[in-house]
Amino acid sequence: MNFYPNERIALFIDGANLYATAKSLTFDIDYKRLLTMFRAKGQLVRALYYTALAEDQEYSSIRPLIDWLDYNGYTMVTKPTKEFVDAAGRRKIKGNMDIELAVDAMELADHLDHIVLFSGDGDFRSLVEALQHKGKRVSVVSTLATNPPMVADELRRQADQFIEIADLQNEISLESTTRELVVENRRRRDPKRLPRAE
Repeated sequence: MNFYPNERIALFIDGANLYATAKSLTFDIDYKRLLTMFRAKGQLVRALYYTALAEDQEYSSIRPLIDWLDYNGYTMVTKPTKEFVDAAGRRKIKGNMDIELAVDAMELADHLDHIVLFSGDGDFRSLVEALQHKGKRVSVVSTLATNPPMVADELRRQADQFIEIADLQNEISLESTTRELVVENRRRRDPKRLPRAE
């Protein structure tokens, strides 16, 4: 990874995409370690995490993570999911945060040197290009290690640097003892959702 000590860096994390990527690689992200890693690479200005939340649920499995991130150095950008019925009569939930992420990246660009985008979504190719036209370096963090790859080819090609998240696994994954505590806390909150480890 090419980073420079005096660079002003911001992380833009597409929460749903990063979760799916890490899950497909069978590891959990330790967000404290992730922040520490990028703070060591330059001047971390901001770490933004984007996710949609189902507001009508009594319990949301993502709520503890959102709360932790909010109190531990991340700027949370959320919006409620929208429910609709598709043409086949199936109930669907929509919660796309692409516009919010793109607007924030363009607004913050003048205060940054290097944007790190945690997403493989090809819809962000135009955003990456626009940021580059403003003289910003853009790194995309996703994976080619899954079949099919989680990163869109056009996004990877547009980025100044592609960072394979599987290569960061040792630096940013939850350690086994931390993972066990997370699972135990989830089970305490909602014992029906998680089986007890034997």
